[in-house]
Amino acid sequence: MLLREVAVIVTLALSFLATPLAAAAQQPMKVARIGYLSGDSRATSGHLLDAFREGLSDLGWVEGQNIVIEYRWAEGKFDRLPDLAADLVRLQVRVIVGSGDRVILAAKQATITIPIVMAGVGDPVGAGFVASLARPGGNITGLSSLAVELTGKWLELLKEVVPKVSQVAVLRNPANRTHALFWKEAQTAAQALGVRLQDLEVRSPNDFESAFAAMTKERTGALVVLPDPLILGQRARLADLAARNRLPAIYMFREVVEAGGLMSYGRSGRTNFRRAATFVDKILKGAKPGDLPVEQPTRFELVVNLKTAKALGLTIPQSILIRADKVID
Repeated sequence: MLLREVAVIVTLALSFLATPLAAAAQQPMKVARIGYLSGDSRATSGHLLDAFREGLSDLGWVEGQNIVIEYRWAEGKFDRLPDLAADLVRLQVRVIVGSGDRVILAAKQATITIPIVMAGVGDPVGAGFVASLARPGGNITGLSSLAVELTGKWLELLKEVVPKVSQVAVLRNPANRTHALFWKEAQTAAQALGVRLQDLEVRSPNDFESAFAAMTKERTGALVVLPDPLILGQRARLADLAARNRLPAIYMFREVVEAGGLMSYGRSGRTNFRRAATFVDKILKGAKPGDLPVEQPTRFELVVNLKTAKALGLTIPQSILIRADKVID
């Protein structure tokens, strides 16, 4: 009789111990909330978002299961960015992801505590986002596009395609903090190549027509288009304006070449956003952004549009074609 009573007591005790464990096992996994801030629209940069989501999925983060992504699109109205960033802060997202100086600046001004991941900034140190690439400090890390250092390469490629060019226009947005650094780099490179520069500023889509009119008036022979969300969002229009004005142009983003531009040279935006997922993964697992070194690109892609070259009456040198990662016929 005593043994039977002891067995009952032990069984009851084990059942009580197992109950909270079973309940804990049945509780849903905590969902991480991510903020995605863009100066563009879903229509113009949805491919970058897709690359970011694919990167997250590869690391085990699936939207609707263990993460929720809060999307905020400025739709090209960059003055909306501060409010959109503040909205993400109010939602207490775990991390904010964005690309481009104005997006990162808006996020930086909105919070000093929520981690911010750059999916691509031309010069994070020069823009004041991080203390150094190796030791970012603060709440910002991510990827550098090293775009400023590419300015000389863009001029060299144009000179290779149009050997007799004497004046090259540089299309830039003064609202982009990095573009002053680009301009300084371009002046040094232009002097070494023996070409003059024409400085042209665009602050909104309404400025593109007048900028190209100024190039025609000054008989400019080629064009460098600096990377900027405003410019990427207008890529089809830019390619069309360059074609109509018969201007060989080079860009950082291959998307412009795919839309009809002549050449691009730079880090793939898709690659940047896919890599940004690795920073988000580390932060969600407890890493501090200030301890994660900013990643620098080790490979750049050259894309050439032969159809556009033919329309411009240009023959792309074989030296460029054999180096091209993609040639669009």
